[in-house]
Amino acid sequence: MYRLTTAIQNYAWGSATAIPSLLGLEPDGAPVAEAWFGAHASAPSHCVTADGEPGVPMTEVIAADAEAVLGEHVRARFGPALPYLLKLIAAEQPLSLQVHPHVDAARAGYDDEESRGVPRDAPHRSYRDRNHKPELVYALTRFEALCGFRAPRRAAELLDGLGSTLADELRTVLASQPTARGIEEAFTRLLRPETRPSAAEVDEVVAACAARLEAGSPSARADRTVVRLGAAYPGDPGVVTSLLLNPVTLQPGEALFVPAGGVHAYLQGLGVEIMASSDNVLRAGLTPKHVDVDELLRNVDYVAAPPIRIAPERFYGATRVYYAPVDDFELSVTRVEDGQTHPLPGRGPRILLCIEGRMVVSSRDDGEIELTRGTAAFAPATDGPLSVRGAGTLVQADVP
Repeated sequence: MYRLTTAIQNYAWGSATAIPSLLGLEPDGAPVAEAWFGAHASAPSHCVTADGEPGVPMTEVIAADAEAVLGEHVRARFGPALPYLLKLIAAEQPLSLQVHPHVDAARAGYDDEESRGVPRDAPHRSYRDRNHKPELVYALTRFEALCGFRAPRRAAELLDGLGSTLADELRTVLASQPTARGIEEAFTRLLRPETRPSAAEVDEVVAACAARLEAGSPSARADRTVVRLGAAYPGDPGVVTSLLLNPVTLQPGEALFVPAGGVHAYLQGLGVEIMASSDNVLRAGLTPKHVDVDELLRNVDYVAAPPIRIAPERFYGATRVYYAPVDDFELSVTRVEDGQTHPLPGRGPRILLCIEGRMVVSSRDDGEIELTRGTAAFAPATDGPLSVRGAGTLVQADVP
């Protein structure tokens, strides 16, 4: 097993304290949005040396002997690369209205940008790799999000009576076409350059929601979200799209799965994310970052459906496993308090992150590593079955 470093991402919507506190770092006032644990080429973790210094990147460890590190089955299915990326995410402010591409679109988009000579680290690049990016978020605190489209009739009800021209136009579309086609027409009406509403039209909807909220709104949560987004991103049509999307609140220990093609925006909270190893994000608003409306609209799934909450299965009494409907990853959370040794589920290449307490992880060959709050380790496939003892909570990423 190797102790791992993390790659910090200082995006503007992050919290200055949440992730530093978990990792045991001194806050410096800068927003810390994400902490990455994995082998994505843009920001790989490093394997810590015996004297505590960052050593070889995980990408090089895997490249040196992919068959041994990943295991025969993972290597055969995904090639010589770790198929998942584990993160901590801390949203202090709402982050972008976004979609992650399906794998065919990611490959085509990446190859197109490569052929046009767009630098891979360019701010205006949309495809940074050739992979899809389904993801699962596990809440460590109360976690607020928007995810997937509401039923069209429900979205029409929310728009009814706001008294703005834009809201009336969208309501008419949804009431006359209470289908995925109606959702698509309303959503694209808000985002495409040729039909995009003006900042004044967006602000009119925000003001109408604020007035309805003050008067005793029957849909207070939806109106509060519009008002909050309008304050953070004034004039942005993405503010109005929130009325088309499902609100989601996760309590600590609950998990949400976002498939490729699923439109979403995280609003606030601290959580653990696991995803296919990709940094492909297609944005359409609610962000100062690069927006690529055409690519987002080409990839979004317009079928209205409730958010996909993943209920865990229990293993060995102490472990809850969150099985996402993808082949790239699964997440397990083990909580031990008795100091006894507990087996961990999973196999192949595993990343282990301690989010509470102090624990010792042991491998089949009697190798072991101590993890405290905020520290992580990587167990290659050759380490075989793992077990843990101590007192605390351990998150494990592995491949089904």
